[in-house]
Amino acid sequence: MYIGTQTHCRNETDIERLAQLGVLNVDQTPVEPWSEWNVDLLKSLRDRFDRYGINLEMIHIPLGSANAFENEAGAIFLGASSARDRAMDRMCETVRMASLAGLRGLNYNITLLGHLRTESRYGRGGARLSSFEYDKLNKSEPVFKGGPADEDEMWERIDHWLKCIIPVAEEYKIQMACHPSDPGIGSNRTYRGVARPLGMAEGFKKFIDLYDSPYNGLNFCQGCMSESLEKPSTEIFDVIRYFGTRGKIFNVHFRNIKGHLNNFVEGFPDEGDVNMLKAMRTYKEVGYKYMIMPDHVPGISGPEAGQVGFAYAYGYIHAAIQAANQVD
Repeated sequence: MYIGTQTHCRNETDIERLAQLGVLNVDQTPVEPWSEWNVDLLKSLRDRFDRYGINLEMIHIPLGSANAFENEAGAIFLGASSARDRAMDRMCETVRMASLAGLRGLNYNITLLGHLRTESRYGRGGARLSSFEYDKLNKSEPVFKGGPADEDEMWERIDHWLKCIIPVAEEYKIQMACHPSDPGIGSNRTYRGVARPLGMAEGFKKFIDLYDSPYNGLNFCQGCMSESLEKPSTEIFDVIRYFGTRGKIFNVHFRNIKGHLNNFVEGFPDEGDVNMLKAMRTYKEVGYKYMIMPDHVPGISGPEAGQVGFAYAYGYIHAAIQAANQVD
């Protein structure tokens, strides 16, 4: 296992900075519209990072709520339609492109309502913390404009996706890494008429069984998985073991939280409820061999706050990996 990042690089300085910080493996995504992606474009993106000794391993494909009504990819999880068929064909072609460009895999999510949060809270020194309290969600929001989708409906759509995309991923040897819905809100519960079965660890157990393939796995967000548990400080390690021993973890988002299902805040890795060194040792225990990356950091003060926050997280991850690998 080794450090990586998905933080967007805005310019050459950002890429050079990653090399200086020892972050030599990345997940980055073309800024061009999905309809314009081709093999040469993906290769050129790889070449851009290669110049700094950094390996572009993965990219994100444009799935999830932000794209549901903005481009053709969003149709994939909106139910049966000719638009879904066209988008699925294009997504299968994207898998082929990724293989020809030399990528390891593709990251995505199945999250019609996107990233749910309530009012921020504040941590040490006044750092702004991304927070979620289910009881404070605006329950008067209208039903999702794509229509309601309970758990049974969502599982039908997920099953259709897997049956279409995973055979292609197997042919081209591309890992398909699904990120949890952030956050899960519990099983058999909907918000705005939509269920979030892939916000829960139990949902992902069903997910990997729906299509058992070495190319069907998780962009394993430890923060999201912790958010789905009643007692993350004790339960998260067995969740890591469950998916890790089955070879289903293709990336790790290494994030800590304070709290539990339906009431939590995100924090710096050293200040949450989960023992992050124990978590790192658990990834080592199960033989995990890919990127360990931060995905979110608290909002801090000053110029380039995001860059500073992520640099802090990179240093923490470097140290945790070293400690996990140390032999007495």
